Amino acid sequence: MPVVVVESPAKAKTINKYLGSDFTVLASYGHVRDLPPKDGSVDTEHDFEMKWEVASDSKKHVKAIVDALKDDNELILATDPDREGEAISWHLEEALAARKAIGKDTKVSRVVFNAITKAAVTEAMKHPRQVDRPLVEAYLARRALDYLVGFNLSPVLWRKLPGAKSAGRVQSVCLRLIVEREMEIEAFKAKEYWTVKAVLTTPRGQDFEARLTVLAGKKLDKFDIPDETQAELAVQAISSRDLTVRSVEAKPASRNPSAPFMTSTLQQEASRKFGFGARQTMSLAQRLYEAGHITYMRTDGIDMAPEAVTAARAAIKDRYGEKYLPASPRIYKNKAKNAQEAHECIRPTEMDQAADKLKLSDADQRKLYDLIWKRTIASQMEAARMERTTVDVASRDGQVELRATGQVMLFDGFMKVYEEGRDDAVVDEDDKRLPQIAEGEPAAKTSVTPEQHFTQPPPRYTEASLVKRMEELGIGRPSTYASIVTTIQDREYVTKDKNRLIPEDKGRLVTAFLTNYFRQYVGYDFTADLENQLDEVSAGDRDYKDVLARFWRDFSAAIAETADLRISEVLDKIDEVLEPHNFPPREDGGNPRACPNCGNGRLSLKTARSGGAFIGCSNYPECRFTRPLTAPNGEEAGMVDGKVLGMDQGEEISLRNGRFGPYVQRGEATEEVPKPPRASLPKGWDAAELDLEKALMLLNLPREIGKHPEDGEPVEAGIGRYGPYVKHGRVYANLPEVDEVFTIGMNRAVEEIAKKASRGRGGREAAKPLKELGDHPDGGPIAVMDGRYGPYVKWAKVNATLPKGVEAADVTLEQALDLIAEKAAKKGGKKAAPKKPAAKKKPAAKKA
Repeated sequence: MPVVVVESPAKAKTINKYLGSDFTVLASYGHVRDLPPKDGSVDTEHDFEMKWEVASDSKKHVKAIVDALKDDNELILATDPDREGEAISWHLEEALAARKAIGKDTKVSRVVFNAITKAAVTEAMKHPRQVDRPLVEAYLARRALDYLVGFNLSPVLWRKLPGAKSAGRVQSVCLRLIVEREMEIEAFKAKEYWTVKAVLTTPRGQDFEARLTVLAGKKLDKFDIPDETQAELAVQAISSRDLTVRSVEAKPASRNPSAPFMTSTLQQEASRKFGFGARQTMSLAQRLYEAGHITYMRTDGIDMAPEAVTAARAAIKDRYGEKYLPASPRIYKNKAKNAQEAHECIRPTEMDQAADKLKLSDADQRKLYDLIWKRTIASQMEAARMERTTVDVASRDGQVELRATGQVMLFDGFMKVYEEGRDDAVVDEDDKRLPQIAEGEPAAKTSVTPEQHFTQPPPRYTEASLVKRMEELGIGRPSTYASIVTTIQDREYVTKDKNRLIPEDKGRLVTAFLTNYFRQYVGYDFTADLENQLDEVSAGDRDYKDVLARFWRDFSAAIAETADLRISEVLDKIDEVLEPHNFPPREDGGNPRACPNCGNGRLSLKTARSGGAFIGCSNYPECRFTRPLTAPNGEEAGMVDGKVLGMDQGEEISLRNGRFGPYVQRGEATEEVPKPPRASLPKGWDAAELDLEKALMLLNLPREIGKHPEDGEPVEAGIGRYGPYVKHGRVYANLPEVDEVFTIGMNRAVEEIAKKASRGRGGREAAKPLKELGDHPDGGPIAVMDGRYGPYVKWAKVNATLPKGVEAADVTLEQALDLIAEKAAKKGGKKAAPKKPAAKKKPAAKKA
């Protein structure tokens, strides 16, 4: 019987169900080969020959396929229908041929399906083909380019920029977007402007709101009322005149639904609606696809199969009635330049299966499926119809005019099911409903109010808006968006706060270095053009080795030019490039680089051993002034290293900045006292707000609370390696908040210590699971736990560590079962082997 190979065990399980016992379905567990991370894996001297290695984790999976092929002489490669899937099939064929598992008489074919349903899989089996060589060559070109950039550019960064971790062909361009947006925000100067609103009343006593649009007979632009004085004059102009309704205009309007999801729009909407990161969204979508619930999730396509359109229209008619169904189906055309990426849109495989019918056990999978189902159904529904009304109210002399707008929904159409989210909140004044207003009638003034506004800086990117911007610029492809956004966070170049992406100092330095020494290679147009060339390779219109040769010729020359650069040169250059940002002109006209601490030192860019950067004084170590790279000049710029907080018992208490963060110190180091008393600032304490009282509280830790009532031994409170605690003898009990160290009394301390002591040796409460997944088919709960070395899946006595890159929140029951089975197989079964009884000692030989 033929051997069918897919990527994952979950997909194998679903397909095996459809194909039955006539086929052997095995999983490759992703890519089986990769370029080893060493010099020469892509040989630029010999026509870009690539040297592949089977990964150690993949050897057992390849062996399982080799063993299966000993009994069967047919191999069907059924990996995903995109470039990565084609590459996995090619790697498998090459690896199996190298092991002589497939010979000349072995029938090898490739099948693809866009959805894992019985109909799709059965139909695909009727149309086998060979591995698509142009698609494989596009993969080879991308992999070679990523290796050449990463393996040659990253060492340059390590040598020239201490603390930098890596550079990548697309990740560095993505990082540049985030850094440049942050610098836009920091350079932004808010501009004041005012608007004037009036609450007006109809003769029937109904109120409505209108805003001033014409003043002194001139139509107002956004900044025409610049300050409060002008705003008050505008208020007087309205208040001193009688107003009449000049015109009432009602216009019909309609709103059409959004197209079905493709990869980028799904990531954007899941981020807006649920706060999911790109990686989490793709992980959840992968599980839904492998379970047969949705079509393939990596696509640039928005078109829908005719049978799916018919099914969607039937579901709409059945669920919502004839009036929600347009006369003819809606047709959405693909915009993707590369047909290889433009599979069908992401949609449910069964249109009549809403989320409530599907009964998914995982809450996040259920949310994402519901989103996909609603968007797909809405895309084939009737447009929403509304009536928009504009009312202009004016004075008789035409000097003042105000406008009120409103909107009435006549028919909700697709909005009954779904409405697309927005990246940033927008106030829509048209959504208000207006009362009955007639032309020519008077409008009495109830109140006239001026409102102050300031222009806002551009918002920081979210993962959703970043993916959207990458898509607009033509950077990256559906299969790479999530990994790119994840990589720059894993490298600690970018951090995420309240779903917004903020560049770290490392990220700024790397971007400044690359834009200065490798500007072409972090250029948006260059990266997009290279993506287009790779699309041409996948279409069979360009030789991939020609693309590699042209790229390498210029890139290797750029690498060579940096060989003789010294670190000090690089820092000086970056310092110069970042000068407008780090040292903006001062309001008093003074030198922005003058040290505010010693007065005669010059401020410049410095790098820390940890890889971060900061602004420091040229008079170090006499002057220890430092401030963060991200802070502007001025008093609020940051902490001064060595700042004296006050005196205590004749010694200075100072604030210092060490390699592990800020700390307070008593006195100075001397020969007699080489290590003066020090205390680190607890997490959450702001160095800028630290005063002498707080510093002394830290230096006086541990604090004795009193004597224990049972044995008279001291009870202490302090801050240790694992956070705040109370201690009695050898028993340490953790406290939830740092501030409690300074306030906790004896009664509460004794209670916490007693609780800890009652838990026995080790003193730990039973760990609470991060996520409960359900029961194992053999009985017993499965949960994701937080371990010392990261999260893991636990069932009975089997503990399986989560693979790198998999978040605890993303793990599903199916995935957990696979991990448990794999771990149990390594151990030789689910149950631990019974211990052998200890061998009896032979009696010692008696001496003669």
